[in-house]
Amino acid sequence: MKKIALYLFLLFPILAFAQGGNPDEKWIKENFLKKEYYIQMRDGIRLYTAVYTPRDSSQKYPILMQRTPYSCRPYGEENYRGRLGPNTSLMKEKYIFVYQDARGRYKSEGTFREMTPYIPNKKSNKDVDESSDTYDTIEWLLKNTNSNGRAGITGISFPGFYSTAALPDAHPALKAVSPQAPMSDEFMGDDCNHNGAFFLMDNFGFYSGFDGPKAANGESYAPFFRARYSDAYKYFLDLGPLKNANTDKFFSDSNSVWRQVIKHDTYDEFWQSRNIKQHLKNITPAVLVVGGWFDAEDMYGALKTYSAIASQSPKSNARLVMGPWTHGGWAGPSWTSYGQYHFGENLNQFFQDEIETKFFNFYLKDKGSFDRSKVTLFETGSNKWKSYDVWPPADSKPVPYYFQPSGKLTTAKPAGVNSSTDYLSDPNKPVPYTGVISPRRNNEYLVEDQRFASQRPDVISFETDTLTNDLTLTGEVIANLLVSITGSDADFVVKLIDVWGENEMIPAPAGTPNARPTPMGGYQQMVRADVFRGKFRNSFSKPEPFVKDKIEKVTIRLNEVAHTFKKGHRIMVQVQSSWFPLVDRNPQKFGYIPGMDAKDFQKATIRIFHDGKNSSNVVLPVLQ
Repeated sequence: MKKIALYLFLLFPILAFAQGGNPDEKWIKENFLKKEYYIQMRDGIRLYTAVYTPRDSSQKYPILMQRTPYSCRPYGEENYRGRLGPNTSLMKEKYIFVYQDARGRYKSEGTFREMTPYIPNKKSNKDVDESSDTYDTIEWLLKNTNSNGRAGITGISFPGFYSTAALPDAHPALKAVSPQAPMSDEFMGDDCNHNGAFFLMDNFGFYSGFDGPKAANGESYAPFFRARYSDAYKYFLDLGPLKNANTDKFFSDSNSVWRQVIKHDTYDEFWQSRNIKQHLKNITPAVLVVGGWFDAEDMYGALKTYSAIASQSPKSNARLVMGPWTHGGWAGPSWTSYGQYHFGENLNQFFQDEIETKFFNFYLKDKGSFDRSKVTLFETGSNKWKSYDVWPPADSKPVPYYFQPSGKLTTAKPAGVNSSTDYLSDPNKPVPYTGVISPRRNNEYLVEDQRFASQRPDVISFETDTLTNDLTLTGEVIANLLVSITGSDADFVVKLIDVWGENEMIPAPAGTPNARPTPMGGYQQMVRADVFRGKFRNSFSKPEPFVKDKIEKVTIRLNEVAHTFKKGHRIMVQVQSSWFPLVDRNPQKFGYIPGMDAKDFQKATIRIFHDGKNSSNVVLPVLQ
C-alpha cells in the first residue's frame, strides 16, 4: 500500500542477501568494496552514506546515487545490498553506487520534512533543502572517490522526489537524473490527496509505520499502532469520521506527518511550498522520467514532472517513458501481464536494457548512444510501444463526448431542457472502490471490472454504441460535469471504461497445458479514473459551499491515457460520489472534514445535467 509496497520491494534484494538467497551476493562482494561515511552538509548536519566502489581501480567510474527516506540497509561495512543500482545490467556495468539516508531519516542527522520545500534564493548556509544536500554530497564524493567527475541520481516514489529535487541548481557534475514515479504535488494528484480528496486507506497504513518513534541506533522505527482487519471497507466504516484517527490510540504524536497532512485540508502554503514542479526551470542534466499507467500512487507525479520540465525548460534534454506498470513495477525482473492485460513479452527487459541502462551509460560513461524519442509510451489495448516527439502528440485532438438522457454517450450535443440523471449519495453507505474484500488495497483496482459498481443505484453510467473502428486516445481526459446537489459539498468520481464485446475471449497463454481462454464478454475494464472534492471547483485554496439545487460546473482533469478501444468495444463513463475506503468519506456538508462528527454525515441527491444548456461531457484525446 502506498509507499510501503515499494519500500518492501526495494528491501527485497537486501532481505535475500540476509537469507543467503541472492545469486549476486558473491559477485558483489568480489567486485565492490563498501564503505560507510557521515558526509557533512553546509549547515553542519551529517548524512549517513554507503558507498560501493568497484575494487578494480585501473579506471575511473561515474557515481550513481539514490537518496532515500526508506533506509540504506544493510548497515555495517561487512553487510552488502543484494543488488546495486536500479537494474542488474547497470550493476554489471560497474559504477560507484551510493545510497544515502535522507536528512532526519534513519542514521542521518537533522530533522525530516515531508517533501522538503525548495529554497530558490539561499542566503546563508542555514538555508538547506534536498537540492543543497544533493549538491554537497556530490561535492564530497568527487573529492573522496575514484570518480570520473560525473554523477547521476535515480529513485522510485519518495526517492523519485529526491531525484527531481536535485534538478534545480544542480551540481555541474550531475549529468543524468531519472525521477521514477516521483512524488510531485501531494495535494493535487500524488499519494496524499487527489484534487483535494484525501486518500484514506493508503495514508493510514503508510504513516502508521513510516513516522513512528525512531530507535536509538537509528536503524528502525516503531509503528504508532498495528491495525489488523480482514475487510478494509468494514474497518474504516467502523472507524468513523476522520477525526477518530487523531487520537492516542492511533497517531499519538501531534506533530506527526499524518497530523500535518490532516490539518492542511486546503491547498495552502504547506502544500504549495512542497510543489516541486514549479521549480523545474533552467534544467541542465539529462532527465529520464519514468512512470506507470497503473501506478496507484504517483502516475500524476511522473506525467506532471515531465510536463513541467518540458514547458518551463523547453531547451532541456528531458524524456518520458510510460508503461503498463504499477508503482515501481519496471524495476523487477519481469513484467508480462497485469490484471486482464497480457503483453506477450517481458516489458521490463526492454526498458532496463534498451532505455535505462543506455541512458546512464551514455550520459555518465560516453558509452554507446541514446537517441530515443522524447516520449516512449506503451499503448494499452493495442499492446504496442509508441514514440512521439511531443506529449500529447500533435495529431491528438480533443473530442467532447456528451452525456445523453438515455444513458448514451455521443459526440452530438444533447437538446431539450432540464434533462438530468440523479442518484442518492449516502456517506454511510459509500460506493466501494473495488469488488474485492481485502485487508489491503486491491492492487488491480485500476483495471478492475466495474460491473460490481454499475449495478448500484448510486453509480450512473453513459455508454457509446458499439465501435465500428478502433479508437485510440492519447492525452489528457477532461470531464465537465454540470451538477446540482441538495447538500453543500460532494465528491465526484469519474471513470473511463473500456467495455468488451459480448462474446470476446482472451486466448490461453501459449505453451500452458490445459489452459482455457478467459471469457471477457461485457467486461467493464477501467482505463482511467479520479476523484474531485467539489468544494474546490473554483479554487483549491479557497473552497466554496454549493448552494442547494444551483447548477454549477465541476471540471475534473484525469491523468493522461494511451489506450486503444478496439472495434466491437464500447466507451463507458461512470460517475459516483464516493470511492471508499480508498478515499475518505465526504460528509456532503461544507466545512473542515477532519473535524467533523458522525452527525455531520448526510445523504444528498446528486443531479448530473445533460441538456442543450447544461451539457455534461467528457473530452477525449482522439488520435486522428
